Amino acid sequence: MIQREIPIFFSIDDGYAPFLAAALRSAVLKASPERKYRAVILYQDLSEDNRIKLGKIAAENFKIEFREMQSGLESITDKMSNRLRCDYFTLTIYYRLFIPVMFPEYDKGIYVDSDVVLNGDIAELFDIDIENYYIGACTDASIQEIPELVYYIENGVGVKRQEYINSGILLMNLKKLREVRLDYHFLRLLNKYHFDCIAPDQDYINALCNGNICYLGEEWDAMPNDSKPPQENPKLIHYNLFSKPWCYDGVQYGELFWKYIKDTDYFDQARAYKENYSEEQKKSDESCLSLLISRGKAIPEADITFKKLYESGEKIRI
Repeated sequence: MIQREIPIFFSIDDGYAPFLAAALRSAVLKASPERKYRAVILYQDLSEDNRIKLGKIAAENFKIEFREMQSGLESITDKMSNRLRCDYFTLTIYYRLFIPVMFPEYDKGIYVDSDVVLNGDIAELFDIDIENYYIGACTDASIQEIPELVYYIENGVGVKRQEYINSGILLMNLKKLREVRLDYHFLRLLNKYHFDCIAPDQDYINALCNGNICYLGEEWDAMPNDSKPPQENPKLIHYNLFSKPWCYDGVQYGELFWKYIKDTDYFDQARAYKENYSEEQKKSDESCLSLLISRGKAIPEADITFKKLYESGEKIRI
């Protein structure tokens, strides 16, 4: 695939604008002056003020533009199976599934969650060869030590624990994903079965793409983990689940977030958010984690799961 410009896609609403600022700032500072980058912000309910502030982070070789998502996802409603972390509903988590058809000018692209910072040049990720795969991604380290969630992955989603990827960082073979009609198969399964999920978009991506995934080095999705020492040379830090330095002290790699956000218009807002993060909110985080774990045990026992339908002959893999 010959493609000069590196497209990087994010999806947010107003709630995550301050944290995306750190991701963009870090990406710009780590970008090679020899390459050209295009960050596309797919959004729902993003104010003009936030678009202006985020747009200011752009550089000569690093464009930032915004694309409002139109209607068409009305079938995805706010219910437990569609919530992120069990406590937050936003359609933006599904936008990554429509990138291939929305951007036919690209054969390859990168999707990145907004709760990240770059510690290396994202061009290095883009240059990894995935011509024979649908996507490149890292295995999800955040669930490997939680037996109930491993049980869910293997018996609900129906993939091996070492093959279950985190969808927060996706190196996407957009050409192949268009050919196999990722968007069509996602909507077909969603509307027909309404699978109960723990990680909505992520579980669909794993179920659909398993067997056609290039597994990337863990340095491209380094997550805070108190039970392990930090990586020596992570390329991308992903503050996954509840490990948010704008909520908690002592988060692994948290200093990098504050390093990059301080040069944006959102530093004071992020600092105030952390200072006002209440004990009630922290208890709510604990409750949500407990709920995730209990759902991990319960969902595989349902009559309809990805695994049961796949074993019955339904077309789950694409």
